[in-house]
Amino acid sequence: MRWKVALLTASDKGSRGEREDTSAQVIRELVEEELSGEIVDYRIVPDEQDEIMAALIEMTDYFQADLVITTGGTGLAPRDLTPEATLKVIDREVPGLAEAMRIGAMQRTRRAMLSRGVCGIRGRSLIINLPGSPKGVHENLMAIMDQIPHALNILSGRIGEHAE
Repeated sequence: MRWKVALLTASDKGSRGEREDTSAQVIRELVEEELSGEIVDYRIVPDEQDEIMAALIEMTDYFQADLVITTGGTGLAPRDLTPEATLKVIDREVPGLAEAMRIGAMQRTRRAMLSRGVCGIRGRSLIINLPGSPKGVHENLMAIMDQIPHALNILSGRIGEHAE
């Protein structure tokens, strides 16, 4: 099964072309290697809640991505609004994934507890917020990678929730 995956980077500097988006490259590599996923959409938007929300809605509703992974905007800075934008567009949260990411990353750095990333469901799409740094992206995504296929199978209706 090739999962349809969309990548969204929230970054003021990235959206202006002032910073290379190395975090999205890490996500792309992990998605292709670990999930055999196909990237169906990729974009960089500024740290504006409305733009993040619009991109998430388009990625889930129009592109019908099975999985949308965001990077950036999950910290404590005033313009870090990705979790708020995500919460406004999802139907339900999946808090266990966000908790597992923070726990996994905290084994390497205590600062991981400051990440505010959330995970949730919109329709049949799973949305996962990751930090903005390539290292944080790798640590967080690998902490939950083994559960993503099962979650996507449940969301797509391919298997029941309690299947092994």
